Amino acid sequence: MSASLAAGPATRVAVDVTFLCMDAPPAGRAPALPDGYRIDHYPAPPVAFYRRLYDGVGQDYCWWLRRAMPDGELAALLRDPTVRVNVLWHGQEVCGFFELDCAMPDEVNLAYFGLMPGRIGQGIGRAFLRAALDAAWASGPSSVRVNTCTADHPRALDTYLQAGFRRIRTIREIWDIPDRLGLAIPPGLRI
Repeated sequence: MSASLAAGPATRVAVDVTFLCMDAPPAGRAPALPDGYRIDHYPAPPVAFYRRLYDGVGQDYCWWLRRAMPDGELAALLRDPTVRVNVLWHGQEVCGFFELDCAMPDEVNLAYFGLMPGRIGQGIGRAFLRAALDAAWASGPSSVRVNTCTADHPRALDTYLQAGFRRIRTIREIWDIPDRLGLAIPPGLRI
């Protein structure tokens, strides 16, 4: 982590991070996205657009690492061809995104996945997650991984388990979230 990420006053939180793995592509036919939805791939998206995605989806879940990353570092990361950003649209409205980290030769990491707050609970999450998993498996890895934590949406872990992931381990992590980010940190996470 860059020294600039942790600079200044911070709020200390404790989260339980669960690491999950899928060893084979999901079985069965993928559910279709509802009418009017589409997923577009964005190689090397502009930093401002990416921040709109990341901040929008992660605002309620303490997504802070990329928010704290300087623009130059984030731009370099987004130019990496092993980072694959895909955006869910409904017409001209951004509804969510997922990011795949394909840096490992036999493994794909679902680094980020989520819907914008106004799209949660509208019945598109499972189809969108399946589309993300199909994209992850398209390169032929031997496994797909994801992690979630107690700061994420309360249904995240169950959703991943129902999608076919298996739990590897859960560990407690302590994060120092920079106060300058202005994130609303749930009281139950603060230590």
